[in-house]
Amino acid sequence: MRDGRLTEIADGVHAHVQGDGGWCLNNSGLLADGGESALVDTVATVDRARALRARVLAVTAGPPRYLVNTHFHGDHTFGNCVFPEAVVVGHARARDEAAAAGLHLTGLWPEVRWGDLEVVVPQVTFEERMTLYVGESRAELLHVGPAHTCGDTVVWLPGPRVLFAGDVVMNGVTPFCPMGSVSGSLRALAGLRALEPLTVVPGHGPVGGPELLDADAGYFRRLQELAREGVAAGLTPYDLAREAGPGPYAGLLDSERLVPNLHRAYAEERGALPGAPLDIGALFQEMARYHGGLPVCRA
Repeated sequence: MRDGRLTEIADGVHAHVQGDGGWCLNNSGLLADGGESALVDTVATVDRARALRARVLAVTAGPPRYLVNTHFHGDHTFGNCVFPEAVVVGHARARDEAAAAGLHLTGLWPEVRWGDLEVVVPQVTFEERMTLYVGESRAELLHVGPAHTCGDTVVWLPGPRVLFAGDVVMNGVTPFCPMGSVSGSLRALAGLRALEPLTVVPGHGPVGGPELLDADAGYFRRLQELAREGVAAGLTPYDLAREAGPGPYAGLLDSERLVPNLHRAYAEERGALPGAPLDIGALFQEMARYHGGLPVCRA
């Protein structure tokens, strides 16, 4: 399961889930209809992307015509280069963010065998929403950021009521919003709930239903409460994280994300706009100090 499995979750709709969803073990999606196909996100390394390509070609008439990136992070986009036939689609902000980030992620975990990567940014962009047809199947691309990042896209399939949520939603994995927004994540989750999805494919972790939206919303509300208390008490985000710990969310993977998430919550509590830039490099260093070293990336 760690290496990924493609599972049909509705007629012509597949989810590609990698392991437990820890750092850089993300999910992808596939929509196939009428001899055409579209892929939602790729994976982090060349080897994993080649394996994903083989699984896709085993159930489709040919390579995907479209490739939708839900956001710019490398675990969702580095594999774009293994699908040269596809037109890459994403939010305009995600294109800019991907170009600016480049291969920065590989420097965080140099021990990972990333392969001969090439950054491929979206070639077609949109601002608020876009409709993509795959055969007779309709996919709605919706911008819901700032949430996980500022350029988040979710892919909504109104026919089967399947939602590919990208990293706006996690399942069994701690949410991560220092490059986006706590309040924006709550707004995004409320908007996704209004779609009334039957099946939710999170960015990381097992496929679930609308209950995933409520679970993540609870985490973000706790962040806001902790930030209010921490600012009032004069505690730094790091000290508050040490004092409060993950609390009821201790069972989620990657609980060390509490530290950078609290920095985002503090910024908003003090009046910063959602998505206002933070020093992400410094936050990763502080997270590593909290964790006793940088978390392991199993990509």
